[in-house]
Amino acid sequence: MTRIDTLPPAARSERLPLAGLLALCTASFITIMTEALPAGILPAMSSDLGVTESAAGQTVTVYAIGSALAAVPLTAATIGWPRRRLLLLAIGGFAVANTVTAVSDNYVLTMVARFVAGVVAGLLWALLAGYARRMVAPHQRGRAMAIVMAGTPIALSIGVPAGTFLAGLVGWRYTFGVMTLLTLVLVGWALATVPDFPGQRKEARLPLRRTLAIPGVVAVLFVTLAFVLAHNVLYTFIAPFLAPLGLAGQVDVLLLVFGALSLASIWITGALIDRRLRTLVVASCALFAVSMLVLGLFAATPWLVFLSAGAWGLSFGGAATLLQTASAEVAGAAGDVAQSLVVTCWNVGMAGGGIVGGLLLAGAGPASLSWAALVLVAAALVVAVAARRHAFPSYAVRSDRERAEA
Repeated sequence: MTRIDTLPPAARSERLPLAGLLALCTASFITIMTEALPAGILPAMSSDLGVTESAAGQTVTVYAIGSALAAVPLTAATIGWPRRRLLLLAIGGFAVANTVTAVSDNYVLTMVARFVAGVVAGLLWALLAGYARRMVAPHQRGRAMAIVMAGTPIALSIGVPAGTFLAGLVGWRYTFGVMTLLTLVLVGWALATVPDFPGQRKEARLPLRRTLAIPGVVAVLFVTLAFVLAHNVLYTFIAPFLAPLGLAGQVDVLLLVFGALSLASIWITGALIDRRLRTLVVASCALFAVSMLVLGLFAATPWLVFLSAGAWGLSFGGAATLLQTASAEVAGAAGDVAQSLVVTCWNVGMAGGGIVGGLLLAGAGPASLSWAALVLVAAALVVAVAARRHAFPSYAVRSDRERAEA
C-alpha cells in the first residue's frame, strides 16, 4: 500500500485543490468547444471557405479522426515527459490551431488546423484523468475527475450555444479568436495552480499489448465504444428524428432538457463515484436503454419524448467520468495508456455513430435510430453487469496492494 508520506502535498490534504482542478476542467471545456463549435456555425463557415455545408461539417470529423489516431501513440511516446510540460504543450496546441482556424481563408489549411487540434485533444484527454487523480488523495479521485470532466457537459449545454450566439453577433472567426484568448489565459492559470509531476519511469511502463491483457481493460473499452456509438447514432441526427414527430421546431428545447440533466448527472456522479462506481455505470447504461425504448415505443407522445431526453441526459452526463475512472482503477500503473485507449474508443464511437446513423437514416428511416441505439447500449449494459470482478467492481478506489492481487 502506498505510504502517505510518499504522496505529493495535494494528495495528503483533505481539501480538494479546486483552483488546479478547475483549470483542468477549463481545459476539457476548451477541448469540447473546439471540437463541437463548427456544428453551430456551418452556414457562415462554409460560405467564408467557399465549400458546401457538408464539406464544412467534415471539420468535426477530421478533429475526431486526429484524436482517435493520435491518442495511443502520442501518449506512449510522451509517457516519460514531465506532466505539466506536456499539459501546457497540449493546451498551447489549441491556441495555435484555433488561431489558424480563425484567420484561414483556405479550406485545406483549415482542415489541417482542425486535424492538429484533434491530435492535441487526443493527448490532452489521455492526460487529464491521470493528472486529476494524482492531485488528490485516493478516496477523492472520483470526485476530482468529476470536477475535471464537468467541462464536457458545460461546453455542450452552455458553451456551444453561447459560442453560436456570439458568432451570430461578431462572426465565427472572432469566436475562434476568443477561444484562443481563453486558451492563453488557461496557460497562465495552469502554471500558477497545477502542480508538476514526473513522467513514468522506463522500467515501470507497460507496452500496449500488456495493458490490454490486464483483466477488465477490454470490458471497459467495449462499454465505452458501445455507449458512445449508441449516443451518437441518435444525437447526431436528433433533428431529422424529431421532424416526423411534429417536433422539428423543438430541437433546441429538447437539447436544453438533455443538457440540463447532463449537468445534474455530473453533480450526482461527483457525489457518489468514490463509493458507487459500479452502481453508477450500470444505472447509466440501464437508464439510457430505458430512454431509447420509450422513444421507440412512444415517440408519438411529446411529453414522453422530452422525459426520455431528460433521462438520456442524466445517463450521459457522467459517462466520461465513470468510464475513465473505471479504466484508471483497473489499469493501475498503466493508467495513462489505458486512458488513451478510452479516448480512442470514444472518438471511434463518435465518428462511427455518425456513419451508422447516417446509413440508418437513409435506409430504414429516422424511427430506426432509437432502436439501433437501444441495441448498442443494451450490449454495453450486459457487459457492465457481467464484468463484476475486474472492470466494474463494487468499489471505486483500490490500494496498490489490492490492485496487484486482483
